[in-house]
Amino acid sequence: MITIGMRVRPRHCDFACGRMLSPARIAMDKDKVYHTDLSYPIDEEPKCLVYRVFGQVPARLVLYMLSWSGFLVSFMMRTDINLAIVAMVREPERPHFNGTLGERYCYDTDTSVEDEMTPVTDYGGSLDWNADVQSYVLASFYWAYIVSQVVGGLATQKLGTKRVFGYAQLVTALCSLSIPWASETHYAIVIFLRSVQGFASGLTWPAMYALVGHWIPVSERSRFMSSFQGFSIGIGITYPLCGFLIASLGWRSVFYTTGSIGVLWCMVWYLLAFDSPETHPRISLSEQQYIKENTINTYEASRAKTVPWLKIFTSLPAWAIGITTFGRIWVHYTFIIPGPQYMKTVLGFSIEKNGVLSGAPFICSYLASVVFCYVADKLVTNNWMSLTNVRKLFTALAQVLPGVLVFLIPYLGCDITLILVLWFIAVTMITAAYAGAMANVVDIAPNFAGPVLAFAQTIHMTASFLSPQAALYITKDGHTLAAWRTVFNVTAIVAISTYLFYQVFGTGDVQSWNDSEPALSSTEQELMLDKDISSVEVSPAKTDKMANGNANTNNSSGEVIA
Repeated sequence: MITIGMRVRPRHCDFACGRMLSPARIAMDKDKVYHTDLSYPIDEEPKCLVYRVFGQVPARLVLYMLSWSGFLVSFMMRTDINLAIVAMVREPERPHFNGTLGERYCYDTDTSVEDEMTPVTDYGGSLDWNADVQSYVLASFYWAYIVSQVVGGLATQKLGTKRVFGYAQLVTALCSLSIPWASETHYAIVIFLRSVQGFASGLTWPAMYALVGHWIPVSERSRFMSSFQGFSIGIGITYPLCGFLIASLGWRSVFYTTGSIGVLWCMVWYLLAFDSPETHPRISLSEQQYIKENTINTYEASRAKTVPWLKIFTSLPAWAIGITTFGRIWVHYTFIIPGPQYMKTVLGFSIEKNGVLSGAPFICSYLASVVFCYVADKLVTNNWMSLTNVRKLFTALAQVLPGVLVFLIPYLGCDITLILVLWFIAVTMITAAYAGAMANVVDIAPNFAGPVLAFAQTIHMTASFLSPQAALYITKDGHTLAAWRTVFNVTAIVAISTYLFYQVFGTGDVQSWNDSEPALSSTEQELMLDKDISSVEVSPAKTDKMANGNANTNNSSGEVIA
């Protein structure tokens, strides 16, 4: 652990003390924050109160919280319509079934007959959108989302994560605010807005992945990846929030709420996010050097490299990540998009109960992801398992187990309690992938994590619209138990079969095309984790500065708790 260093406020953090500098001045000073040899900042000034308070927080912890909250807000704006559309559209007439278990619903549609299940409530939907229109509205987000993956990887290499991620979130928020007006004008405008949201949101994942290689040491990557599970909290919050808002204020309030939260988040991101440790104005010297010693690429170096697209396209490990994650996304989006329809039309839940039960499993999945990622880091750092085997183990937990559980759900009939237990466990286990195949993106190509993720996302995010489209097609003649049995069976087969490709071709080794220098094997990466950086030598110049100007300065450990 590095125990040397001091925090000094560079000139361009004056905005934190109420002295906002011009963009031109900030740009001019951007490259002057630190000398290239990691010496102290060129401009040393007394610390203001705001800096003394917030400057003590490790920069990696701030980045973790920004990543976590960013994906939370992103998925709030992405998934709000999944539940809202249940209340937006006029309720159609339903036939009454008195047949066998495989032909009926789990409630009686005849309200004159008492039944232990509650009939579906009409929330006054005013839009006459048929099943096809609804499917287009829900799926349009993912058409453009897939296309923008490669664009996101390229844009991040050239522009940096701060601009790409920030502007993408802002565009998504503005579109959310416009959906109520568009819905009452024409559904084609809603489809257009959702497509724009999808394109913008597709930029966020490659952008954030690219940041991991610059900021996060190998020993912390699995834990940092749990920040991406902020999307689980986003879904978990959005569904019950939507249920409450719809029941109290109407469906329009859903989009005004999520869009406004998105705009506010963008302001925070603009103030606190930075593309690399070298350009961060408040990072301590010890933390900056700790990051440099424990990462194998730098921001400027990676931007100068040419993306080896042909090598990526022909890389079996990259294909393995894309194919296996296709199966995970398929089962995940069966829960996210058709899931609320299943709970409403088959189980007969009210909009409030639907929101809570649809969202609660995703809260559990976030908590589980933190545990999964912590355990994965421990297995590697303690040399209990190789990096490759750790990635394969957690990928199996994320796909094989949920695949088995989702296969069992339709055969439980109307045993609501047991259905919900299996539902919760399946959604929770899916998040093990963030200690598995999703973390593997940075393992195999830390210099090109953004482009590799863009390639993998282009493959696996096709499942994000194919899965709900398949469910809508299978249930087009009625949301019966028999139809949903087919939906869940198909989901199980896809989830389990796609994992097999990763089991054969997945690896934790850095690929040869990642750098012109010899690639690190997974064994060499594991040795890096054990490297003792407490013995880092300090140059005489730095020692003199410490002795003269930092005798009483508290040092940062440079360690992040994720």
